[in-house]
Amino acid sequence: MIKAVLALLFVSLLPLPLLPSIQSNVYVWREIPVIRKPTSDQRLILEGETRDFRHMEVHATTLPARQAPHPAHKHDDEELIIVKEGELTVTIEGKAKTLGPGSVALMLPGDEHGFENKGNTPVTYYVMRYASREPVDLERGHKAGGSFWIDWKDVAFTPHDKGGIRRMFDRATAMTKRFEMHVTTLNQGLWSHPPHTHRAAEILLMVVNHSQESIDGKLYPATTGDLIFLESNVPHALQNTSQGTCTYFAFQFE
Repeated sequence: MIKAVLALLFVSLLPLPLLPSIQSNVYVWREIPVIRKPTSDQRLILEGETRDFRHMEVHATTLPARQAPHPAHKHDDEELIIVKEGELTVTIEGKAKTLGPGSVALMLPGDEHGFENKGNTPVTYYVMRYASREPVDLERGHKAGGSFWIDWKDVAFTPHDKGGIRRMFDRATAMTKRFEMHVTTLNQGLWSHPPHTHRAAEILLMVVNHSQESIDGKLYPATTGDLIFLESNVPHALQNTSQGTCTYFAFQFE
């Protein structure tokens, strides 16, 4: 018994495996290999560490009709999903909601959740899982409102001189002091703003048409499905290079 306890203690004191730092870049959808699984297809978009997260992974899952990727479960990290195509039924702590394209859900650590495609066509959704470098603050996450989902159909579009915006959420979570998400529609030829920096890391997700992203002075093309990761304090800006408007998610976290 004593030997078993000492063995567990030794394992717990081992350093965590080193992960690569995630580079500020455009991660191109069509270049990501598809991993075939028994009940789904998966694309691993990026994985590593960031300034604020000791581990972050973003992947995309495609579920065939009438399939679930796994039984309902819970885990120690936090999870965000964004529906790309189709309709996904999300269950959080026994409550269920069917969400269409553009809808999001966020699950706090320890909350049981599951996903299912109850329809007759495939559904694809992005998954972001992350664990903070600082201790998890469940009380902060629950005070901010706990786990949640947002149906795209319920989010108002507010026009402005460059196009328009949908404000998704802006709040603390168990893993972040602040997590803010909005969706920008940008008129043809325009830049979102001059190149700038901020303390929070940011992800941009192209959902309609294409653009080019300036990252530390270098231009990178991005089109529908592509993900742009911008580390803390990296200069960046986005220009719409489409014929017509482009639309993208933008979310910051620290």
